[in-house]
Amino acid sequence: MRFSTLPTSPLLFLLLLLLCFLSPPSSSALTPDGLSLLALKAAVASDPTRSLSSWSETDVSPCRWAGVACSRGRVASLFLAGRNLSGYIPSELGLLGSLKRLNLAGNNFSKPIPSRLFNATSLVSLDLSRNSLFGPIPTQIKDLRNLTHLDLSSNSLNGSLPEELAELRSLSGTLNLSYNGFSGDVPASYGQFPVMVSLDLGHNNLTGKIPQVGSLLNQGPTAFAGNPGLCGFPLSAPCPEAQDPRASSGTEEPREPENEPLSRLARNDGMHQKRSNSLVIPVLSGLSVIAGVVFASLWFVRRKRRRFGRDQTGKEKATVIVEEVAELEGQKGKFVVVDEGFDLELEDLLRASAYVVGKSRSGIVYKVVVGQGSGGGGSTGEAVAVRRLSEGDAGWRFKEFESEVEAISRVNHPNVVRLRAYYYASDEKLLVSDFIRNGCLYSALHGGPSKSSPPLSWASRLKIAQGTARGLTYIHEHSPRKYVHGNLKSTKILLDDEFQPYLSGFGLHRLISGTPGFAASSSKKHGSNNQTVLSSAMELKMPAPSVTYLAPEARVSGTKVTQKCDVYSFGIVLMEILTGRKPDVGTENDGKGLESLVRKVFREERPLSEIIDPDLLHEVHVKKQVVAAFHVALNCTELDPELRPRMRMVSESLDRIKVW
Repeated sequence: MRFSTLPTSPLLFLLLLLLCFLSPPSSSALTPDGLSLLALKAAVASDPTRSLSSWSETDVSPCRWAGVACSRGRVASLFLAGRNLSGYIPSELGLLGSLKRLNLAGNNFSKPIPSRLFNATSLVSLDLSRNSLFGPIPTQIKDLRNLTHLDLSSNSLNGSLPEELAELRSLSGTLNLSYNGFSGDVPASYGQFPVMVSLDLGHNNLTGKIPQVGSLLNQGPTAFAGNPGLCGFPLSAPCPEAQDPRASSGTEEPREPENEPLSRLARNDGMHQKRSNSLVIPVLSGLSVIAGVVFASLWFVRRKRRRFGRDQTGKEKATVIVEEVAELEGQKGKFVVVDEGFDLELEDLLRASAYVVGKSRSGIVYKVVVGQGSGGGGSTGEAVAVRRLSEGDAGWRFKEFESEVEAISRVNHPNVVRLRAYYYASDEKLLVSDFIRNGCLYSALHGGPSKSSPPLSWASRLKIAQGTARGLTYIHEHSPRKYVHGNLKSTKILLDDEFQPYLSGFGLHRLISGTPGFAASSSKKHGSNNQTVLSSAMELKMPAPSVTYLAPEARVSGTKVTQKCDVYSFGIVLMEILTGRKPDVGTENDGKGLESLVRKVFREERPLSEIIDPDLLHEVHVKKQVVAAFHVALNCTELDPELRPRMRMVSESLDRIKVW
């Protein structure tokens, strides 16, 4: 047996010796992900900021390299934005099987996008914007089934828009292909994108009619701006073969404006102004002459009718003329400051750095930092929140919009987000308010993308509940018109660094639904005594908020929403604060969620520890206070709205609970 193995031993030795010579001694220890990243370093021709200087082939793992983040030993994120790198993108990056986020924006990478890059099928976010890439988008992009965010804007890509993008079923954030050289039609399949996708096809060479299908009907004109060959709704350019009355009449606004950075809006406006100055000036001059003639004629008619005691008709006509002139002013675009202490102009906002911080049915919210340096995400400068309204089915005239927004601005309370200014144009409506820096109550309770703070203490929770109740009480009692919030939930309660709460979203449902609730123009006259009956919240039909926050009597579509509905929603929020649970917990049992669970525990006299937030259990001295707050929440969520207290009583009950 011993002799039979001898002939093979020299052979094994030679094989091992050959492997040692063939294997590179320095890079053999580096992981395959590291080797793929070294291919990128080799493809970089210029690295002026020395961003890749720490990438060494002698390392065992790339997880400590600049711009690299790992998960379980695999490269999960590569962030090299704004490093002024030049070169090309190697196909070896497609070998990073666990890569979820790739951001190479703001560099000078050239050549076509390699098709094998899309072998990295775990990608969730891909940002190659602001480079010098050219050529078509490879059809293999359809393999990125998990992709939610795609930004290829500001390159030199060309060819037709790939139909394969419609196969990216997970898209839910941004799809930005603007500022390239794409040509041809807009594929009708793009209407399959969810409404929440921020589509931007602007500033290409696209032609033809915009397909009137699916979510494309919900896009604003900025999604297609800068394509002279495009026509049809929502653009103002009618198609030659069949004019779209919505596009030509100018009386109906798009239902949801597109997500586009404010700085780009400024750039678009400038480009549009260059193209249309020669047309706008004579048109406006002509309108001014016509308006002058009409006013002169009206003055003559009114003087004549006064002689015969028939001045009333003249007054009505004068009102119509004034409204039409105001509408002309609104179509040109008007920025109005409603808070005397606000000293920023529209130009300041458009030039500022803007970051998307939220998106909902009511529109897109930007954090706009005015006076910020080049630090990007730094904290210097004045920050405001700019909400770009999604208009739903509303077709607001300027005077109606002005009345609504200025009525909202008069609701001024320390626990209500303050409106500072607004902008109205025929295709753009912005609301400017204070920016509250510490996120929302939902994230503080349940976590979120930036959740890093410790759990909320009982003192902080009680402070939030008391402040929210005061703000909602003020909204209810501010005016005899019985205002309602209509969409109260934990995501609408913003927190500052001291956990002071601020109610956001008040009045937005009216601006989206197009149902005037504040405007004096909605007043009605009854009887010979000319008594004015103002529109109240009781008469409004508003879109329902999340069903678990909505009162039972208002869960039927189109049902009138009342102040008692707000009381119910506040009760659910209060239970959310006390239990630390999401409001839809337990819906698999009886469909009633958190309210049913809490009521069942109290009815069966079970231990409070079953429902109280575990993070509060160590604060044993607050048990009596927590029970008192639970009783307030139970009263607010009574099935019969007549049994629910008014918000004034709710606020006073919570204020009686003291932190020892």
